Amino acid sequence: MKIVIVEDEKPAARRLQRMLNKIGLEVNVMLHSVNEGIAWFNENTAPDLVFLDIQLSDGISFEIFEEVTINSAVIFTTAYDEYALKAFKLNSVDYLLKPIDEEELTNAVTKFRENYLQNSPKIDFDAFKKILETGTKPDYKSRFTIQVGQHLKIINTEDICCFYSENKTSYLTTNTGRNYPVELSLENLENELDPENFFRINRKSIVNINCIEDIISYTNSRLEIKLKTFKEFQLIVSRERVRDFKNWIS
Repeated sequence: MKIVIVEDEKPAARRLQRMLNKIGLEVNVMLHSVNEGIAWFNENTAPDLVFLDIQLSDGISFEIFEEVTINSAVIFTTAYDEYALKAFKLNSVDYLLKPIDEEELTNAVTKFRENYLQNSPKIDFDAFKKILETGTKPDYKSRFTIQVGQHLKIINTEDICCFYSENKTSYLTTNTGRNYPVELSLENLENELDPENFFRINRKSIVNINCIEDIISYTNSRLEIKLKTFKEFQLIVSRERVRDFKNWIS
């Protein structure tokens, strides 16, 4: 069986390759951009199965199939939410939400083997592209407005190292080490923040991946996180979140 991965984040592509190897599948080719995909599919026989990231660094991956006609089965790998992708399910196309779970990957491959290996369905990429263009990706917060005395201060989300809860109040810490109270609870913040950049490591802390300075093994199979500016207390990844955290940083 011939398998191709189309994924612009090379660490994510390598991780998916390792996961497929673990279940006995060999990845033949890894492609990392729309242009690279067009060139490869133009020059090679279509594979049996393509793992396709929707958003690539140089465009939407569907653009590959506007230039090249193939009959491969496709499993999408994406950060788009499940609700928005119900239309994909209705068209007998499977997808995996990032970070990819091993069990879900195994189930998707099993479904492919049982249903599509001999008769792959024709995929209407134009229809899927229209779905995405209508705005299916969550609109995450790009900034927070904080009241400081009589003044309002605007803080861009990219300048926030972490959020934490203390004495029933939520706070944010900037990349300069300043702390400010925020009105939202950590539960609400989880839904407002882009999961590509922010992860809730325990009941009282959410960290920004771009601020992580060090990750240290801690007692009881936990991890300690060192951020560039945060000094309030130890940041410990709870044991039940360690696996998801490792997938998130992969």
